[in-house]
Amino acid sequence: MTRPSLRHRIGFAATVVGLFMAILDIQIVSASLAEVQAGLSAAPDEASWIQSSYLIAEIVMIPLSGFLSRAISSRVLFTLSCAGFTVFSAACAFAESLPAMVVARALQGFVGGAMIPVCFSTSFLLYPGENRVKVSVLISLTATLAPTIGPSLGGWLTQALSWHWLFLINLPIGAVVGVIVWLTLDIDRPEPGLLARFDWWGLLFMAGFLGTAEYVMEEGPRWGWFDDAHIAELAAVCALCGGLFLWRAFTRPEPIIQLRAFGNRNFATGCALSCIVGVGLFGLVYVLPLFFARIRGFDSMQIGETLFITGLCMFLSAPVAGRLARLLDLRAMLALGMVLFALSCLWIAQLTNLSGFWEMAVPLGLRGAALIFMFMPINQITFGTLAPAEIKNAAALYNLMRNLGGALGLAAINSVVVWRGAAHRQHLSENVTWGRGNVQPWLDNLAARIAAAQPDLAPELAALRRLQALMQREALVLAYNDVLLLMAALFLLGLPCIALVARPRAAAGGGH
Repeated sequence: MTRPSLRHRIGFAATVVGLFMAILDIQIVSASLAEVQAGLSAAPDEASWIQSSYLIAEIVMIPLSGFLSRAISSRVLFTLSCAGFTVFSAACAFAESLPAMVVARALQGFVGGAMIPVCFSTSFLLYPGENRVKVSVLISLTATLAPTIGPSLGGWLTQALSWHWLFLINLPIGAVVGVIVWLTLDIDRPEPGLLARFDWWGLLFMAGFLGTAEYVMEEGPRWGWFDDAHIAELAAVCALCGGLFLWRAFTRPEPIIQLRAFGNRNFATGCALSCIVGVGLFGLVYVLPLFFARIRGFDSMQIGETLFITGLCMFLSAPVAGRLARLLDLRAMLALGMVLFALSCLWIAQLTNLSGFWEMAVPLGLRGAALIFMFMPINQITFGTLAPAEIKNAAALYNLMRNLGGALGLAAINSVVVWRGAAHRQHLSENVTWGRGNVQPWLDNLAARIAAAQPDLAPELAALRRLQALMQREALVLAYNDVLLLMAALFLLGLPCIALVARPRAAAGGGH
């Protein structure tokens, strides 16, 4: 197979940078949510929409990109996507209110979402054969490293400059990447006739289905799920849009998403596993910054420094992963990665109110290695038996499943924290009663210290409030541990899926 020209290799390298930017921006704000929230005068329970709005919109665009790349070509789609991402990054930086930020983030995620599947499909079109393993390691490292170092980079930018630079940093990089791709990546020809057959109703139903599903999962715990009329109505809209979308996908001669790729067993199983990996990829980077900020009181820089070990271990593991991909059955390598990830979650699920960098270093490093060992073989398993003509659409579906897993995972994490936090608070309150011999002396001692330090306060009431705050803190720590245990269980339960796939050829060229 002919090696890609230098021009095409430069263009592909630029798409990898675009992929990195698009995935990075999902989590770059996670360590700096407190600062962004303060800058926008938003309530703490509203700040999560700064992340969720981006992810929801990106999820809508990703499956649409397969159709658009065929219609207007990979080069044009990527360039337009990169340009729009850059423009709306500036809009995010200059937003002065939460509604303005949420709208700008949604538009940033929507237009930028096409960069991810275009990069994936380009790698499989340009690098068939043996070179695909090397390129797959690069893609895997980039796609998993971006959300992992997002909090670290975001924390540094916020502390060194301001939270506005979380978005301003995209401007020069986005401009350069867009120009390079426009000048170099002419790898396919557009089919403009497809635009005349564009399924606008299919797009509307797909956006309604994915958007309302994420909203219901995100807001359901806060409003008591279907006890709230608004949530119940949106759930009904979600079900209706989902059914109509599937009807359009199976009856239209040219649907916006070709679902027939799921007829390939390796592809369907790979997408299911990608969904599970998405939960781990985005979920842990969401939970731990919350823990460090709410329990330990870390600032954005300290959170980033603590999580940086994962990114470092990913770099160190990448050459090992590339070597193992040539020596091991890729299914065994994937199983190894999933087991290591589950072990890292079990290890971290021993959080206390004193847990910090040294308690986290080894399990977070193990998580970094596990991500590389999972992501690279999943790519090969998923695409290795598809025909070249199916790659563009399949890349969109594959990336949709990973990000959908991440989005639903984040929403589920919020639900579990609310549910288990309430259960732990009730259990703790039942055990901290006046009948326990050590409770009253502890309160009396604390009240005496408060009275000595701040005589103007009501010491008994202040002591009770302190006890309540301690129970709230410990309940939250236990809830985060429950989330980590459930995440470990999810990865272990996903292991049997690996037995469903046929062994892919390491040098598969994309054909059957």
